[in-house]
Amino acid sequence: MIEIEVEDAAWTAALPDVDAVVMRAASAALGAVEGDVVVLLTDDAGVQDLNARFRDKDRPTNVLSFPAAESAFPHLGDVVLGYAYCAAEAETQGKTLSDHLSHLVVHGVLHLLGRDHEDEAEAEEMEAEEREILAALGVADPYAVEHEADA
Repeated sequence: MIEIEVEDAAWTAALPDVDAVVMRAASAALGAVEGDVVVLLTDDAGVQDLNARFRDKDRPTNVLSFPAAESAFPHLGDVVLGYAYCAAEAETQGKTLSDHLSHLVVHGVLHLLGRDHEDEAEAEEMEAEEREILAALGVADPYAVEHEADA
């Protein structure tokens, strides 16, 4: 089960179909994995508070993932996104908010499934998985511009 909580109305104002976008992306990232996920769409202050309390980083960010303890199964964890940060990031990167949100939800859910990007090999593997999932959703490679700049 995927539960979507919209805490900041800016999400639905900008994307009237935000629930469908999140549901599609989270479902695609989960694939055949059984489990429950909560996606919280909040504001930057909410993300900053969580980031400060749980990661000792007192600033907003685009997405936070909180994997659940194994004993909480079938709950896999929570993914939290802040509207203004995500919207500004999408605009800066020349992406639609829908596509950027899809990418961040996929990224967050993959973290709940144990994927990470702490070293270069892990990052490349996770990015490849994200690309594959997003391509199946019709979302362009979110790393294309980044990798062109590296070349």
